[in-house]
Amino acid sequence: MTPVYLVMGFLESGKTKLIQSMLEDQGFSDGIRSLIISCEEGVEEYDSDLLNDSDSVLVSLEDKDEFTARKLIELDEQYKPDRVILEYNTVWGIDYLGGTGMPAMWRVAQIITMVDATTYENYMVNMRQMMTDPMKKADLILVNRCRPEHPKSQWRRQMKAINARTNIIFENLDGTTEDGVADEDLPYDMKAAVIDIAEEDFGVFYLDAMEHPQRYDRKTVRLVGQPFPERGLPKGFYLFGRLAMTCCADDVGKIGWVCQGTQRPNAKQFIRLTAQCRVMESGGETIVMMHEVRCEPAHPTKEQYVTFN
Repeated sequence: MTPVYLVMGFLESGKTKLIQSMLEDQGFSDGIRSLIISCEEGVEEYDSDLLNDSDSVLVSLEDKDEFTARKLIELDEQYKPDRVILEYNTVWGIDYLGGTGMPAMWRVAQIITMVDATTYENYMVNMRQMMTDPMKKADLILVNRCRPEHPKSQWRRQMKAINARTNIIFENLDGTTEDGVADEDLPYDMKAAVIDIAEEDFGVFYLDAMEHPQRYDRKTVRLVGQPFPERGLPKGFYLFGRLAMTCCADDVGKIGWVCQGTQRPNAKQFIRLTAQCRVMESGGETIVMMHEVRCEPAHPTKEQYVTFN
C-alpha cells in the first residue's frame, strides 16, 4: 500500500511549511520517494534543493477541475511514489475531496488540519462549516502562530467538541508547542481536596502528569492500580501503576510512578492508593513522585490494560 498524508487547511495556514519540515526530517524521508500534490499556489514556495535531497517530486494542481481520480492514477503510474503527501486547500470542499476516488493502492495514513490562530475566531464566525469540516476528519489539528493572549484552552474545548478523538497542538510564535490543556479540561476535579481518578481516566492522568508535573505538586490523588516491584528501588519504595497497551497486544508494559510507602510490591494485587504527589528532578527531567497516605485492597480493574486511544 502507498500511504497518503493529507494536510488540509485554508490558503496561508502553514501547510507548505509543515510539509517542508516533514521532508527535512531524515527519519521521515530517508530512502523514500515522495509525491507531493499541491492543490493551491500559496505564498510559501517549496525549496527545490530540499525536494531533490529528499527524493520528492512536486505536482501543482491550481484548478479544482484538475483534481480527478484519473489525474491521480496518471500521477501514480508516472512517478510510482512510495508515499503521497496531499496539500489540500479546504476551500475546494471536503465533500469534493471525499468524492474523488484515489488509486487502488493508496491508503490515507494520517490527516492533519492546519489552523492559523490569527484568523481562527474570524473564520469560525463567518465560515464555520468550511472551518470545522476538516477538523472533523483530522487525526491532528495543528494551530500555529499562537500568541500568549490567545485562549488556547477555550479553543481546545471547541475543537474537542467537534472531534473528540483528535490530537491538538498549539505552536507559538517563538517555536514552542503546547497542548492547551487547562485544569478545567481534565475529566477529574483538580480543586478537590482528594482528586479521584476514575479507572477510565488513568491514562489521561498519566500523560498529563508527565507533560504538566507542576500541576500536581502537593496535590492528593486517589486511584486504583498495582504495586509493582521495580529493580533498583530501595526498600520502602515501589512502582505504582497499571499495565498499558500502547498499540497492540505485543506492546504491553508497566506505566506509573515511584511511590514511597509501606505497601509491599505484589504485581498480582490491586490497591486503591491515596497519595500526595511531589515534584522532583531526576536525570535532568521534572517528574511526579508519590508519597503513600493510605492503601486499601481493591477489585481488579474492568479493563486489563490502559490504552491511549
